[in-house]
Amino acid sequence: MCLPAIAFFLIFSYLPMPGLYLAFIQYNYTAGIFKSPFVWWDNFRFLVMTGDLWRLTFNTIAYNVMFILLGNALQISVAIFLNELRSKWFKKVSQSLMFLPYFISFVLIGLIAYNILSYDYGLLNGFLKMIGADPVKTYSNPHLWPFIIVVTYLWQSTGYGSIVYFAAVMGLDSEIVEAAEIDGANALQRIRYIVLPWLKPTFIILLLFSLGGVLRGNFGLFYNLVGANNSSLYATTDIIETYVFRSLMTNFNFSMGSAVSLYQSVFGFFVVLSANWLVKRVSPDNSLF
Repeated sequence: MCLPAIAFFLIFSYLPMPGLYLAFIQYNYTAGIFKSPFVWWDNFRFLVMTGDLWRLTFNTIAYNVMFILLGNALQISVAIFLNELRSKWFKKVSQSLMFLPYFISFVLIGLIAYNILSYDYGLLNGFLKMIGADPVKTYSNPHLWPFIIVVTYLWQSTGYGSIVYFAAVMGLDSEIVEAAEIDGANALQRIRYIVLPWLKPTFIILLLFSLGGVLRGNFGLFYNLVGANNSSLYATTDIIETYVFRSLMTNFNFSMGSAVSLYQSVFGFFVVLSANWLVKRVSPDNSLF
């Protein structure tokens, strides 16, 4: 049963590893990979000197931290809210409606966002013009996009992400909850002293998994909402994935794209080790290894 997963990681994670050699050369199309000049750390040095590496790292980490913190908070809240509902019919309808956005493709989400935010034809500016207000140039204002991207991500992922927490809540022994009710605990007290401690191990495991990808941005979301070539928004929307895509598909700089990808993987590896070490110090039973 493990063979498909093992084959997947061998093909897509381990076999491409020799390609990391690209990060240390100045790739030449005529010479090929192994005959291109070896430049050691020059690609990384260039990224540091131009400031691109710091901007990409900050944007990617900042967005992922917001996704992790706000996402898990909303998912836990939704799971607890569904558990407290007494109407089974309303609970099923609510789950289905919240689960639905997860199946909407990023392409369609980007199209919906464009039809709302477009300067000339967008629904938002149409409404502003109707009430006599000035239209908003959303696609040239970088300060608006952190809010737009985070809200869009939460809208799409909260329903799906709450399933794990809801399953964990359903595994709680009902006798413990009933005993608390008999002792006079109200709903908030039951949530605070019973449900939330019960969800702690699940939260820590999901947090550790999420931290492993703290430098891996949601390329589909960013590319379809913002695009990879809108330079006016680079300050707040350019992440590592969009930079790598632009390096490969627009600038045809394979060496620079590989250098950023290698930096991303090594940084994420040490983040996971550090987070697991910290969890082991605080709560040894909940660490990954």
